[in-house]
Amino acid sequence: MRRRLYVICPNLQAAQKTMNDLLLARIPEGRIHTLARRDAPMDGLHEANVLQKTDIVHGAELGLVIGAVGGLALGVALVLLPWIHYDFEPVTILLTTLGGALFGSWVASLVAASVPNSHLLAFEKEIQDGKYLMMVDVPYRRVDDVEALVRREHPEDRYGGIEPNLPAFP
Repeated sequence: MRRRLYVICPNLQAAQKTMNDLLLARIPEGRIHTLARRDAPMDGLHEANVLQKTDIVHGAELGLVIGAVGGLALGVALVLLPWIHYDFEPVTILLTTLGGALFGSWVASLVAASVPNSHLLAFEKEIQDGKYLMMVDVPYRRVDDVEALVRREHPEDRYGGIEPNLPAFP
């Protein structure tokens, strides 16, 4: 189980130093994601990708549920309603549920790809002011150690808190 820690660094040099210390603390580079303004240099930093920047994962999950419910309703209607003059088998319910779940997940993730990550809205002003947001994914047992490291070695950085439920995909 992982937790995501947020650290706000005031400038590129502070972000690079924080990144180096996290790497020395045996946090893999792929677990450290940095977000900054579009025009900000990212030398030596692992830039956040679309999964961290957008609500695509949340959208896909929500679309999966809504699509499955819609597909289930359609399948039940096709099998049970008497005015439909075609004999649908009960397997139709399963197929429409799966189809609805896949379609709903696909459509919702396309829409969510254009929506900023709702967890990052609290940091939006600081990012626009030129600061760097580091998202560090650490095992639950190392949260206190990494937090203490950042507070001890980098007093210029601001600790932004912990995201309690980290998605499994990013």
